[in-house]
Amino acid sequence: MSSPILVAVPADVHDHSNYRWHASPDTYLKALIRVAGATPVIVPALTDEMDLSVILERVDGVLTTGAASNVHPERFGVSPSPSFEPYDRDRDRLTERLIGESIERGLPLLAICRGHQELNVAHHGTLATEIQEIPGRMDHRAITHEDQRERYATRHDVAVTEGGLLASIVGPGPIRVNSLHRQAIDRLGDGLVVEASAPDGTIEAVSVAGAKAFALGLQWHPEFWAESDAPSAAIFEAFGAACRAYREQRG
Repeated sequence: MSSPILVAVPADVHDHSNYRWHASPDTYLKALIRVAGATPVIVPALTDEMDLSVILERVDGVLTTGAASNVHPERFGVSPSPSFEPYDRDRDRLTERLIGESIERGLPLLAICRGHQELNVAHHGTLATEIQEIPGRMDHRAITHEDQRERYATRHDVAVTEGGLLASIVGPGPIRVNSLHRQAIDRLGDGLVVEASAPDGTIEAVSVAGAKAFALGLQWHPEFWAESDAPSAAIFEAFGAACRAYREQRG
């Protein structure tokens, strides 16, 4: 029996009860286990104290998750302001390495929410914040509700780029998504291709042109409904299949 595929997941850093915690939301971990058929490996955000190559030589894919924090604006040439807070610079350093090295190695990469924005910044793109205040833009923020299922309900369609990576997974679209954010891609990163857009023009999905393997960024949250929503399931299944193909090719 073949060994399970392993997927590296970057940890967020939280200070609580006099400890520093390195953790990841379990919705992503459960989607990897239950739908992608993968075993998640949470990577602590201690980039300067460990050799990431040791991990990347052993895993079969990388998933960068959403988070409560945002990419620090200095990473894309913008001055810090309260509108961009909160930050997690430890995670920034970790995901910059994970994204860059996964693409270089040909490791499958699925980048969601903050991860999608990190992918754009890693390719020298920029982000805009409080996009709901920009004339002509929709309000993409989550509603206030005690039930997470209501907060993460699908709320608008996205147009899927014909002939792209996403279209090969979910079909021609449009598809309905739960895109919850107040930041979004501003200037598209070098070498990235738009895979889906919201009705207001917000870039909702990207891929990496010429990537050696699966490399997809999504602004929405397929992990939340991966067990019940067909497009969400298809995305995690495709990522899992890419990870298994990488494992088989690696030998």
